Amino acid sequence: MMIRPAQFGYNAETAQNNAFQTKDSGEDVTLIAQKARAEFDALVKKLEAHGIEVIVIEDTPTPVKPDVVFPNNWISFHQDGSIMTYPMFSKVRRLERRADIIEKMKEDFEVHHLYSFESYETDEMYLEGTGSMILDRPNKLVYACESVRTNEDILDEFSRLTGYKKILFRATDKTGQEIYHTNVMMAVGTTFVIICLDSIKDESQKQLLRDTFKMYNKEVIEITMAQMNSFAGNMLQVGKSEKESFLVMSSAAYHALSQQQINTIEKHTQIIHSPIPTIEKYGGGSVRCMLAEVFLPKKSK
Repeated sequence: MMIRPAQFGYNAETAQNNAFQTKDSGEDVTLIAQKARAEFDALVKKLEAHGIEVIVIEDTPTPVKPDVVFPNNWISFHQDGSIMTYPMFSKVRRLERRADIIEKMKEDFEVHHLYSFESYETDEMYLEGTGSMILDRPNKLVYACESVRTNEDILDEFSRLTGYKKILFRATDKTGQEIYHTNVMMAVGTTFVIICLDSIKDESQKQLLRDTFKMYNKEVIEITMAQMNSFAGNMLQVGKSEKESFLVMSSAAYHALSQQQINTIEKHTQIIHSPIPTIEKYGGGSVRCMLAEVFLPKKSK
């Protein structure tokens, strides 16, 4: 599922702890939104050209939601028919949660449970969906780096409801600032993991990750801090079928990779990349954040 933005732009609230955002007051806000929609449409077109089914939801013009293009932070869809909605750090971003989207999903998919974590916002506790959590769904593992936006208590509640085993660690950028979302520094595929291990300073936590990846037969593809800053950790493997899959990323992420890294990835899966410079610059997120993967069982016709 992807949400086509009616408005798009810099959000000062999220910029408090998202070092990937850039403020540029020199560009017209209307033009920024137009560019973001064009980038969104080109990505959807490219995904569909590869046979990937995309559910496109139109944003509502009001209220203005500058980060609506990143739905994976407020909602997730699961194989057991569960839909989960999440507490968000930015008050403006909480406006993105829409009951009508859930109702629309119910038309085509089996929905058995609705779990809402929003009440934690009252206590200023947050868990921002699959931005905060990297889910290895087949192995029922959830990876998360602690931050203002990734609270361990809510993560424990998620684990209790889903049966996922949590693997928690701390990750920081080159300035020592905590990485706000786990999905900017790692991506887990069926047989591989892309990760910036340099961002994890605790050697025991780093070793736990290496041991876990080995246990589940994941080839580790390490990226550097500089590559992470070009969104090379913000990728998602999507399936066209059980035998054919793609790793979706931005063109900035793709061009940040070395040829050796690309060759290693292509041993495991095909690559799709699309340019989204406006979305990355002002939103501080990349392609993975734009994709809310749908694992709900489809209704029989």
